[in-house]
Amino acid sequence: MTPEKSGKADNDSRNTKLEIVVPIGDRVLIRKDEDKKQTKAGIHLPDKIEIPTLTGRVVAISQKVENDDDYPLKRYDRVLFNPKHAIPVEFEGDNRLFVIPVEDVVAVFRKGGEE
Repeated sequence: MTPEKSGKADNDSRNTKLEIVVPIGDRVLIRKDEDKKQTKAGIHLPDKIEIPTLTGRVVAISQKVENDDDYPLKRYDRVLFNPKHAIPVEFEGDNRLFVIPVEDVVAVFRKGGEE
């Protein structure tokens, strides 16, 4: 194998690695839940009308937040958040990933008996 070919193969393998998003500072990465297309009463809504959701799952937590006991957040927690300062991540086609200041996470959903 010539050096040019081996270098190209190495370059291709680097391009196929998955990228990850790591929040920095007082931020978390949240995957927003899908917007509802149906009301609780069972009425189906047209595509252009959706009930905005403010819930999602924590995908990643910055090291600063992870080490802070004031924020009891864990990866995969379902949370309620204020989207006002949410920064969309152009990482997926559906644009459901957002970097959010931890102060905008207003509640964590837990099962009874969990801390």
